[in-house]
Amino acid sequence: MVDFAYVIAGSEATGGAGLQADLRTFQQLGAYGVGTVTCIVSFDPKAGWSHRFVPVEAQVVADQIEAATSAYDLHTVKIGMLGTPATIDVVAEGLRGQQWRHIVVDPVLICKGQEPGAALDTDTALRREILPLATVTTPNLFEARTLSGMDEITTVDDLIEAARRIADLGPRHVVVKGGVEFPGSDAVDVLFDRDSDGRNAQVLRAAKVGEARVAGAGCTLAAAITAELAKGADVPEAVLRAKEFTTAGIVARVGGNAPFDAVWQGGQ
Repeated sequence: MVDFAYVIAGSEATGGAGLQADLRTFQQLGAYGVGTVTCIVSFDPKAGWSHRFVPVEAQVVADQIEAATSAYDLHTVKIGMLGTPATIDVVAEGLRGQQWRHIVVDPVLICKGQEPGAALDTDTALRREILPLATVTTPNLFEARTLSGMDEITTVDDLIEAARRIADLGPRHVVVKGGVEFPGSDAVDVLFDRDSDGRNAQVLRAAKVGEARVAGAGCTLAAAITAELAKGADVPEAVLRAKEFTTAGIVARVGGNAPFDAVWQGGQ
């Protein structure tokens, strides 16, 4: 039996993040990856490795969703970077068009290649149309502050409170990722279950691997959760396995000519 994991996300030309990282994660964890491309992001090495952002036409995104969901019986999907309100509209419509066992949302809020007004419109549409559909959402520290309305998140209690507020937007489970910016020597994540109102919030810790961001860590974590859910794990088990997988990938990171390293999903 083949376990299918579906991703709707952007393409990132260096391969360190986005759809490329997601599909590698699916493959490494034994799931058959199916992907829909929402936008193309390419860093510009002539301009300080800033983002160049090109959205895929909304109808083309809709066509890809139709093809993927017709070809296979898909029940587990990861939502990555969507990029524009028009894309969010067609993705939300596609998600509502069938029953899903799990929808994992990595809430990519701001693309540096977008104008501030367009980015805000995208954030608002994501919050309104996509987050309420999520089984699991995985905001990083910046995204958690934005979605929760909290100015600072510096303690574990803050992580839990941010997760509680984000759960009020609709997701059943929230994983707030402390990342390298969170104080202390550990990379701390919190798993919040809306149904238990946080009474059993799980705190997941792993020693930080350096103090620099590593491209693709957030994508890999959400994709690993998706793959494990597709294989039948429950949410806490999937999150724990995904954190271990991502930590191993950060340790085995890949470097090149860009001023940042990338997660290597073959690190385990």
